[in-house]
Amino acid sequence: MKIHEYQAKDLLKKFGVPVPRGRATDNPEEARKIAEELGCPVVVKAQIHAGGRGKGGGIKLANLPEDAEKAARSIIGMNLVTHQTGPAGRLVKRVLVEEEGKIARELYLGIVIDRASASPVVMASEAGGMDIEEVAANTPEKILKVGVDPAVGLQPFQIRKLCYGLNLTKELIGKVGRIISGLYNVFVQSDCSLAEVNPLAITENGDALAMDAKINLDDNALFRHEDLRALRDTNEEDALEVEASKHDLSYIKLDGSVGCMVNGAGLAMATMDIIKLHGLMPANFLDVGGAASSERVSNAFRILTSDPNLRAVLINIFGGIVRCDRVANGIVEALKEVEVRVPIVVRLEGTNSKEAREILQKSGLKFMVAETLDDAARKAVAAAR
Repeated sequence: MKIHEYQAKDLLKKFGVPVPRGRATDNPEEARKIAEELGCPVVVKAQIHAGGRGKGGGIKLANLPEDAEKAARSIIGMNLVTHQTGPAGRLVKRVLVEEEGKIARELYLGIVIDRASASPVVMASEAGGMDIEEVAANTPEKILKVGVDPAVGLQPFQIRKLCYGLNLTKELIGKVGRIISGLYNVFVQSDCSLAEVNPLAITENGDALAMDAKINLDDNALFRHEDLRALRDTNEEDALEVEASKHDLSYIKLDGSVGCMVNGAGLAMATMDIIKLHGLMPANFLDVGGAASSERVSNAFRILTSDPNLRAVLINIFGGIVRCDRVANGIVEALKEVEVRVPIVVRLEGTNSKEAREILQKSGLKFMVAETLDDAARKAVAAAR
């Protein structure tokens, strides 16, 4: 789950990470009042779940309180398009008004999970203010990395190693070190999948401030954090993905034309790959889980068919714990409730798969039954075309 910059900064402050003074608002007149309280100049920043806001016109400098109101009025309600939003852009409903920092240097700090070592890795770079992906691609030597053993946590010598690598003065090592430690505590105690400060600004008066912050929370751990769950902004999420989450379905909308309904994330990824192999793109990732009841399948079909780009549906179920005949009955019952106007290809394999195919063939409904995954993908792609 993503949260807004102002929410991320509030979280950082709780863990002792210094951030600029500021406040979020959805009212241009309130933006002027905030600017008066802070003292100008201030920065007015669009609050959406995407980077690249400055290049898209979503960040403006205001030298006077009335300039802050004018900037907020121009940003709130705009459709902000950045390299991360895609061409559709995002509607801006709120801005963050905060004091301008007199920046002397810009650094980068970030923490993610390294899947190879199954542990957090802390990254730092002197190339702050830039997209870290661009730095990694063009100048990877500028990124410092420290792997952290989850059992013992981030150690002081590791923090010093990062600070020395950033070529910090003795006075700054302590300040930046405390920020690194605080960011790591945020990452672990809030169950983050990403915690990033870019840029971490070294100001002209020698302070270190988190000028921007990006935090992604692990959805699977939100049951431990009711306070963080409340930070969710469904307006920033795809409507179909929000609807799927209400029914405990793992759904991600994509740009293709072949809809996928699969049980198991690994099998879902393989299904998407083989659709692409045969020449088309998947319309979604959808994992219905191990209990493919008629109600669950019905909800999945309703979400799938709400996609206007859909041209065919491929159902790929492997019956391990769940029996294929029960899945087949669920599919038949679901299609009696939900009208699907695109071709449907079904591949059921595993426990009671023979009985499942008979149920589908005798249902009187229109299916294309496939024997193998390759056969299913070929039929789905041909039907979509």
